[in-house]
Amino acid sequence: MTVALRRVAASPAFGRLIVIAVLLAIWEIAARRFVDPMFLAPPSQVVWRIGAMFGTRGVPAAIEITLFELVVAFALSAAIGITVGLVLGLNDFSRRSFMPMVLLVYGMPQITILPLFILYFGIGAASKIAFGVTHGTFPIIVTVAAGVQNIRPILLTCARSMGANFWQQLRHVIFPHVVPTLFTGMRLGMTGVLLGVLLAELYVSTAGIGYFTTLFTQNFDPTRLLGLVGTLAAIAIVLNALMRSLERRFGRWRD
Repeated sequence: MTVALRRVAASPAFGRLIVIAVLLAIWEIAARRFVDPMFLAPPSQVVWRIGAMFGTRGVPAAIEITLFELVVAFALSAAIGITVGLVLGLNDFSRRSFMPMVLLVYGMPQITILPLFILYFGIGAASKIAFGVTHGTFPIIVTVAAGVQNIRPILLTCARSMGANFWQQLRHVIFPHVVPTLFTGMRLGMTGVLLGVLLAELYVSTAGIGYFTTLFTQNFDPTRLLGLVGTLAAIAIVLNALMRSLERRFGRWRD
Protein backbone atom coordinates (compact mmCIF):
# COMPACT_ATOMS: atom_id res chain seq x y z
CA MET A 1 0.00 0.00 0.00
CA THR A 2 2.85 2.35 0.87
CA VAL A 3 4.55 1.67 -2.47
CA ALA A 4 1.29 2.37 -4.32
CA LEU A 5 0.85 5.65 -2.43
CA ARG A 6 4.40 6.66 -3.26
CA ARG A 7 3.80 5.98 -6.92
CA VAL A 8 0.65 8.08 -6.87
CA ALA A 9 2.41 10.91 -5.04
CA ALA A 10 5.26 10.83 -7.57
CA SER A 11 3.00 11.01 -10.60
CA PRO A 12 2.64 14.29 -12.54
CA ALA A 13 -1.16 14.04 -12.31
CA PHE A 14 -0.98 14.13 -8.50
CA GLY A 15 1.16 17.27 -8.66
CA ARG A 16 -1.33 18.94 -10.97
CA LEU A 17 -4.21 18.05 -8.65
CA ILE A 18 -2.36 19.56 -5.70
CA VAL A 19 -1.76 22.82 -7.58
CA ILE A 20 -5.42 22.98 -8.67
CA ALA A 21 -6.62 22.27 -5.13
CA VAL A 22 -4.39 25.02 -3.68
CA LEU A 23 -5.58 27.56 -6.27
CA LEU A 24 -9.23 26.68 -5.62
CA ALA A 25 -8.66 27.04 -1.86
CA ILE A 26 -7.09 30.48 -2.34
CA TRP A 27 -9.96 31.48 -4.62
CA GLU A 28 -12.54 30.26 -2.08
CA ILE A 29 -10.96 32.17 0.81
CA ALA A 30 -10.42 35.34 -1.22
CA ALA A 31 -13.97 35.34 -2.59
CA ARG A 32 -15.52 34.85 0.87
CA ARG A 33 -13.35 37.21 2.90
CA PHE A 34 -11.70 39.88 0.76
CA VAL A 35 -13.70 40.46 -2.46
CA ASP A 36 -17.14 41.94 -2.98
CA PRO A 37 -19.54 39.09 -3.93
CA MET A 38 -20.84 41.25 -6.80
CA PHE A 39 -17.49 40.83 -8.51
CA LEU A 40 -16.27 37.35 -7.54
CA ALA A 41 -18.12 34.22 -6.45
CA PRO A 42 -16.41 31.36 -4.55
CA PRO A 43 -15.92 28.14 -6.54
CA SER A 44 -18.21 26.20 -4.20
CA GLN A 45 -21.07 28.55 -5.03
CA VAL A 46 -20.29 28.38 -8.75
CA VAL A 47 -20.45 24.57 -8.68
CA TRP A 48 -23.60 24.60 -6.53
CA ARG A 49 -25.41 26.88 -8.98
CA ILE A 50 -24.10 25.38 -12.23
CA GLY A 51 -27.55 23.92 -12.83
CA ALA A 52 -29.11 27.38 -12.57
CA MET A 53 -26.63 28.64 -15.15
CA PHE A 54 -27.60 25.90 -17.61
CA GLY A 55 -31.24 26.56 -16.78
CA THR A 56 -30.97 30.19 -17.84
CA ARG A 57 -33.07 30.76 -20.93
CA GLY A 58 -30.92 30.75 -24.05
CA VAL A 59 -27.69 29.44 -22.47
CA PRO A 60 -27.90 25.82 -23.79
CA ALA A 61 -28.64 27.14 -27.28
CA ALA A 62 -25.76 29.62 -26.95
CA ILE A 63 -23.34 26.81 -26.09
CA GLU A 64 -24.55 24.84 -29.13
CA ILE A 65 -24.09 27.87 -31.38
CA THR A 66 -20.57 28.51 -30.13
CA LEU A 67 -19.64 24.83 -30.52
CA PHE A 68 -20.93 24.87 -34.10
CA GLU A 69 -18.90 27.99 -34.87
CA LEU A 70 -15.79 26.47 -33.27
CA VAL A 71 -16.06 23.19 -35.18
CA VAL A 72 -16.64 24.84 -38.56
CA ALA A 73 -13.92 27.46 -38.03
CA PHE A 74 -11.41 24.87 -36.86
CA ALA A 75 -12.17 22.53 -39.77
CA LEU A 76 -11.66 25.38 -42.25
CA SER A 77 -8.49 26.50 -40.45
CA ALA A 78 -7.04 22.98 -40.56
CA ALA A 79 -7.88 22.51 -44.25
CA ILE A 80 -6.43 25.87 -45.29
CA GLY A 81 -3.46 25.74 -42.91
CA ILE A 82 -2.33 22.23 -43.85
CA THR A 83 -2.67 22.88 -47.59
CA VAL A 84 -0.82 26.20 -47.55
CA GLY A 85 1.78 24.87 -45.11
CA LEU A 86 2.58 21.94 -47.38
CA VAL A 87 2.88 24.22 -50.41
CA LEU A 88 5.22 26.59 -48.58
CA GLY A 89 7.23 23.76 -47.05
CA LEU A 90 7.70 21.71 -50.21
CA ASN A 91 8.34 24.54 -52.68
CA ASP A 92 11.40 26.66 -52.01
CA PHE A 93 10.26 29.53 -54.26
CA SER A 94 6.84 29.72 -52.59
CA ARG A 95 8.41 29.67 -49.13
CA ARG A 96 10.87 32.46 -49.86
CA SER A 97 8.20 34.52 -51.62
CA PHE A 98 5.19 34.16 -49.33
CA MET A 99 6.36 33.03 -45.88
CA PRO A 100 7.40 36.61 -44.89
CA MET A 101 3.88 37.76 -45.81
CA VAL A 102 2.33 34.97 -43.73
CA LEU A 103 4.49 35.89 -40.72
CA LEU A 104 3.61 39.56 -41.17
CA VAL A 105 -0.14 38.89 -41.12
CA TYR A 106 0.29 36.38 -38.27
CA GLY A 107 1.98 39.01 -36.12
CA MET A 108 -0.65 41.66 -36.80
CA PRO A 109 -3.16 42.30 -33.95
CA GLN A 110 -6.26 41.01 -35.72
CA ILE A 111 -8.68 42.55 -33.25
CA THR A 112 -8.08 45.81 -35.12
CA ILE A 113 -9.79 44.44 -38.24
CA LEU A 114 -12.73 42.81 -36.46
CA PRO A 115 -15.10 45.66 -37.47
CA LEU A 116 -14.37 44.81 -41.11
CA PHE A 117 -15.50 41.22 -40.57
CA ILE A 118 -18.69 42.46 -38.95
CA LEU A 119 -19.21 44.84 -41.87
CA TYR A 120 -18.63 42.17 -44.54
CA PHE A 121 -20.23 39.12 -42.89
CA GLY A 122 -22.85 40.68 -40.61
CA ILE A 123 -23.53 39.91 -36.95
CA GLY A 124 -24.48 36.25 -37.48
CA ALA A 125 -22.40 33.09 -37.27
CA ALA A 126 -20.53 33.81 -40.53
CA SER A 127 -18.51 36.68 -39.04
CA LYS A 128 -17.56 34.61 -35.97
CA ILE A 129 -16.46 31.68 -38.13
CA ALA A 130 -14.46 33.89 -40.48
CA PHE A 131 -12.74 35.71 -37.63
CA GLY A 132 -11.99 32.39 -35.93
CA VAL A 133 -10.42 31.10 -39.16
CA THR A 134 -8.06 34.09 -39.31
CA HIS A 135 -6.83 33.23 -35.81
CA GLY A 136 -6.50 29.48 -36.36
CA THR A 137 -5.01 29.25 -39.85
CA PHE A 138 -1.64 30.93 -39.43
CA PRO A 139 -0.25 28.82 -36.55
CA ILE A 140 -1.02 25.71 -38.59
CA ILE A 141 0.63 27.14 -41.71
CA VAL A 142 3.82 28.07 -39.86
CA THR A 143 4.19 24.77 -37.97
CA VAL A 144 3.39 22.55 -40.98
CA ALA A 145 5.85 24.44 -43.18
CA ALA A 146 8.52 24.14 -40.46
CA GLY A 147 7.80 20.41 -40.05
CA VAL A 148 8.16 19.76 -43.77
CA GLN A 149 11.48 21.61 -43.77
CA ASN A 150 12.79 19.22 -41.10
CA ILE A 151 12.33 16.18 -43.36
CA ARG A 152 15.63 14.95 -44.71
CA PRO A 153 15.63 15.41 -48.51
CA ILE A 154 17.18 11.98 -48.99
CA LEU A 155 13.94 10.37 -47.79
CA LEU A 156 11.87 12.09 -50.47
CA THR A 157 14.53 11.35 -53.07
CA CYS A 158 14.49 7.66 -52.17
CA ALA A 159 10.69 7.57 -52.30
CA ARG A 160 10.67 9.15 -55.77
CA SER A 161 13.42 6.81 -56.99
CA MET A 162 11.24 3.85 -56.01
CA GLY A 163 8.32 5.18 -58.03
CA ALA A 164 6.24 6.77 -55.27
CA ASN A 165 3.84 9.40 -56.56
CA PHE A 166 3.07 12.61 -54.67
CA TRP A 167 0.20 11.15 -52.63
CA GLN A 168 2.29 8.12 -51.63
CA GLN A 169 5.12 10.43 -50.56
CA LEU A 170 2.62 12.51 -48.61
CA ARG A 171 1.16 9.50 -46.82
CA HIS A 172 4.28 7.43 -46.12
CA VAL A 173 7.04 10.04 -45.78
CA ILE A 174 5.78 13.57 -45.24
CA PHE A 175 2.80 13.03 -42.94
CA PRO A 176 4.55 10.70 -40.45
CA HIS A 177 7.44 13.13 -40.07
CA VAL A 178 5.29 16.23 -39.56
CA VAL A 179 2.96 14.64 -36.99
CA PRO A 180 4.55 16.37 -33.94
CA THR A 181 4.66 19.84 -35.49
CA LEU A 182 1.30 19.35 -37.22
CA PHE A 183 -0.55 18.60 -34.00
CA THR A 184 1.32 21.34 -32.16
CA GLY A 185 0.01 23.71 -34.80
CA MET A 186 -3.45 22.17 -34.56
CA ARG A 187 -3.57 22.78 -30.80
CA LEU A 188 -2.35 26.35 -31.26
CA GLY A 189 -4.86 26.81 -34.07
CA MET A 190 -7.67 25.45 -31.92
CA THR A 191 -6.80 27.95 -29.19
CA GLY A 192 -6.68 30.72 -31.76
CA VAL A 193 -10.05 29.72 -33.21
CA LEU A 194 -11.58 29.74 -29.74
CA LEU A 195 -10.14 33.19 -29.08
CA GLY A 196 -11.31 34.57 -32.42
CA VAL A 197 -14.86 33.23 -32.12
CA LEU A 198 -15.27 34.55 -28.56
CA LEU A 199 -13.82 37.95 -29.42
CA ALA A 200 -16.29 38.28 -32.27
CA GLU A 201 -19.17 37.22 -30.00
CA LEU A 202 -18.08 39.70 -27.33
CA TYR A 203 -17.82 42.53 -29.85
CA VAL A 204 -21.26 42.22 -31.40
CA SER A 205 -23.58 39.26 -31.09
CA THR A 206 -27.09 38.27 -30.09
CA ALA A 207 -26.22 34.63 -29.33
CA GLY A 208 -23.34 32.43 -28.26
CA ILE A 209 -21.25 32.13 -25.14
CA GLY A 210 -19.63 35.52 -25.71
CA TYR A 211 -23.02 37.24 -25.70
CA PHE A 212 -24.03 35.69 -22.38
CA THR A 213 -20.59 36.42 -20.93
CA THR A 214 -21.17 40.10 -21.64
CA LEU A 215 -24.74 39.88 -20.34
CA PHE A 216 -23.74 38.25 -17.02
CA THR A 217 -20.91 40.76 -16.59
CA GLN A 218 -23.20 43.75 -17.10
CA ASN A 219 -25.74 42.26 -14.65
CA PHE A 220 -23.05 41.71 -11.97
CA ASP A 221 -23.79 37.99 -11.88
CA PRO A 222 -20.36 36.42 -11.18
CA THR A 223 -21.81 33.01 -10.29
CA ARG A 224 -23.32 32.35 -13.69
CA LEU A 225 -20.47 34.18 -15.42
CA LEU A 226 -17.83 31.93 -13.83
CA GLY A 227 -19.98 28.88 -14.48
CA LEU A 228 -20.07 29.79 -18.17
CA VAL A 229 -16.32 30.44 -18.20
CA GLY A 230 -15.78 27.06 -16.53
CA THR A 231 -17.93 25.39 -19.18
CA LEU A 232 -15.87 27.06 -21.89
CA ALA A 233 -12.65 25.92 -20.20
CA ALA A 234 -14.00 22.35 -20.07
CA ILE A 235 -14.74 22.49 -23.80
CA ALA A 236 -11.18 23.69 -24.50
CA ILE A 237 -9.71 20.93 -22.31
CA VAL A 238 -11.74 18.24 -24.08
CA LEU A 239 -10.71 19.51 -27.52
CA ASN A 240 -7.06 19.68 -26.48
CA ALA A 241 -7.24 16.13 -25.08
CA LEU A 242 -8.74 14.98 -28.39
CA MET A 243 -5.83 16.53 -30.29
CA ARG A 244 -3.33 14.79 -28.01
CA SER A 245 -5.13 11.48 -28.47
CA LEU A 246 -4.97 11.85 -32.25
CA GLU A 247 -1.30 12.78 -32.04
CA ARG A 248 -0.53 9.61 -30.07
CA ARG A 249 -2.61 7.59 -32.53
CA PHE A 250 -0.77 8.82 -35.64
CA GLY A 251 2.66 9.06 -33.98
CA ARG A 252 2.81 5.54 -32.53
CA TRP A 253 5.56 4.52 -34.94
CA ARG A 254 7.96 6.96 -33.23
CA ASP A 255 7.83 4.92 -30.00
